[in-house]
Amino acid sequence: QVQLVESGGGLVQAGSSLRLSCAASGRTFTFNSKAMGWFRQAPGKEREFVAGISGSGASTSYVDSVKGRFTISRDNAKNMVYLQMNSLKPEDTAAYYCAADLVPWGRVKPHWDEYNYWGQGTQVTVSS
Repeated sequence: QVQLVESGGGLVQAGSSLRLSCAASGRTFTFNSKAMGWFRQAPGKEREFVAGISGSGASTSYVDSVKGRFTISRDNAKNMVYLQMNSLKPEDTAAYYCAADLVPWGRVKPHWDEYNYWGQGTQVTVSS
């Protein structure tokens, strides 16, 4: 079993920054070999891939709408994944979810149904 706990969401003004964190745990979960992803879902919309990172951290991927503004990173010594969000826009408002892929040394995957475990989500609200 894998537990993912997100934190760092909040209400901010447009142009501000937030840093989301995701803490991963699990007795047999080898964090450093697993790709991780951040997704978001706004009310009435489908869950959207935001960013992903490979187990080693060497490979990252972003949805076009956040490229240049968001940065995904990980600290394998602490079993943590981060999403630094700069220049936030009202359209970034959503619940943000951390997800874990259980395939060892797998590629970064952009589809929500390719991930095995999910956190409870953290709300990000950006006012104009």
